[in-house]
Order: sequence, then C-alpha cells, then structure tokens
Amino acid sequence: MLLKCHVGLLAVVLSVSAQAQDYLPVLQYHHVSNTTPASTSVTPEQFTEHMDYLQSAGFTVVDLRSALDDLKARKSLPDKAVAISFDDAYRNIYQAGFPILKERRFPFTVFINTEPVERNSRRFLTWEQMKEMQEAGAVFANHTIRHPYMLRKEKGEENEAWLARMAYEVDTVEKLLIDNLGYSPKMLAYPYGESNSRIRDLMEAKGMMAFGQQSGVISADSDFENLPRFPASGAYAPLSTLKTKLHSKPMPLLAEETGGDYATDQPVSIRLTFKDGQYRLKDLACYVSGQGKTSLDWTSDREVIATANKAFGVGRGRINCSMPDRSGQQYYWYSNVWIRSAPEQGYVNEKSETFLKKRLH
Repeated sequence: MLLKCHVGLLAVVLSVSAQAQDYLPVLQYHHVSNTTPASTSVTPEQFTEHMDYLQSAGFTVVDLRSALDDLKARKSLPDKAVAISFDDAYRNIYQAGFPILKERRFPFTVFINTEPVERNSRRFLTWEQMKEMQEAGAVFANHTIRHPYMLRKEKGEENEAWLARMAYEVDTVEKLLIDNLGYSPKMLAYPYGESNSRIRDLMEAKGMMAFGQQSGVISADSDFENLPRFPASGAYAPLSTLKTKLHSKPMPLLAEETGGDYATDQPVSIRLTFKDGQYRLKDLACYVSGQGKTSLDWTSDREVIATANKAFGVGRGRINCSMPDRSGQQYYWYSNVWIRSAPEQGYVNEKSETFLKKRLH
C-alpha cells in the first residue's frame, strides 16, 4: 500500500511538472473594428477567430500582472499560458472586443492614455465603461497621459526637466487609476515602445513593470522594465501567423549585446551568446526590418553576431531572430528594437543618458 501511495504521488508530481510553463507570450492589440486604421486593427471577426483558437487549442488565458509576478519569482505558470493586452483606451475595445472576451471569461489588460478619457472623447473609453469591464476581469494599466514620445525633449528643455516631465506623465495616470478604479497593477506600456536606460531605471525605482514593442516571449530572465509582446493586429492578424507566436519560447540566451538603444548612420548589430544545451543553432535565422534575412558570423560554437546590411532610416528598426526547438514544433524567439533619430526630433542622446546616470546614481 505504501509503495502504491509513493507511485501515485510520483505520478501526480510528474503530471503537474509536465503541465508547468516557465514563459509567457503576451498578445498586443489596439483597435477591434472594421473602420479604424488597418495597421493597428483586427476586425471583430478576426478577434473572434483568435479567441476561439485560444479556447479550442487549450490555452489558459492568465492575468498579466499575476503571471509576471510568478515568472519573476520563478514560479511555474499553467501549461499553454497566454495573456491578452490592448494599447490605448479606444472605445471599440468595449464595444467589439469586450463582449467576445466576457463570453469566454478571459482576463485582459488595457493600457490607457488618460488625456482623451478625461476630456470625454467619444472615441475613447469612459471610466464607467472601464468599471463595467473591470467587474468582468479587465485590468487597466498605464500608457501615460498624452501618449508622448518619451525620449523626446521639448524645445529648450534640460535633462532634469525632461525626466521630471516623464515621471509626471506616469505618476498622474497611476493616481487616476487609483481614484477612478481603486487599483493599479503598476504596469506601463511605453508609447511607441520607446524607452532608454534612464526611463527604465525610473520605472524600476517606481516599482513598475513595463513593455516595449519588440516581439518575443517573457521569462524570468527578461528585462522587466522592457518586456516584449507579440503584435496581433494588421499584418500580424492572420491566424497562421498568430499560431507560430503562441507556440514560441524565449531564446535561450546567456548574454546579448546590442550597442545601446540608438542606431546611427552605421548598420546595427547584435551579439548573442547561448546557454549550454542541445539547440538547433545551425537553424538560427535573423531578419532585419526592411532588409530581409541577414548573414550570421559565428565567433564560437555558442556566440553569434548578426549585422544589418545597411543603416536604418529615421524611425525604429529591429532585428528578429528565431530558431526551431529540438522537436521542430515550437520556435525560440528574440527581437531587439533601435531608434534612429533626426536632430530636429529632440531625442535625448547617448551623451545625455550618461550624464543623467552619473548624476542620479
């Protein structure tokens, strides 16, 4: 009898272990509408298709902040865990997305920029609508007041004033969330996905977790002040594309070198060092936005450099890398974003960042 108990307990432990997941893909949406810009929209039909797939394929939709806390503490998530998020407080989320989510009892997070909410714009959510959604499992988080480019200074603005203005953008929304909804998950989505070391340090000091707009999967090894998500709108809305991302894992990296947050008039490059393990490194492929697949320079059996073929134009550019796992059923995924700024845009530059770091630390 004792042997049977031990065998039974071992079976339970192995079953639980098999069902555990130590990473999290997060889907990012904006509009759920037929009439909004296609690049940031899914139609209600597409969104229904996405949610139906999550349900039929056995995914567990989890609360985003709770899942992040568990990952950071190296606690396991349910098998096939996924989180759903929206950027901007568009009213069509309530009108077209919320009924679909409510019917399936899926939790979700909406990152809100509060200026249009406070002035009662007809295109944006009201606090009353948010309260109704909150009762059905929605969580509302920070997307700043005015949705600024957080790395751009105003004309004549000093570094200290710029950083204080960004802190005000975040702190004001935190207060509005508490005052109107009674709760803040202390999460931020950077407008346009842009941040630098000073902004990320500021978020860490405030106890905020934050998201960029690089694609990828979150694990305990992620930078919790610059987390990835998978866009699921526009060109990324087809279900075939979404399935690949939902079945992705974080790239097994020991280290990465990107050269900083900014691109210059020279091609960017990344150096990736892989953890020990049995990987299909020969099948690693990296793609540069607007340039296609790039060649790889293996400096050792565990270290590779990927370099863009030419410099990025002004704006944001990225390198995405993927690699099949040993089974060939899932892909490891990595992405990094750089900003190529123009002088007239007023971006905080690398020299300014160094100055601020010395001053604040």
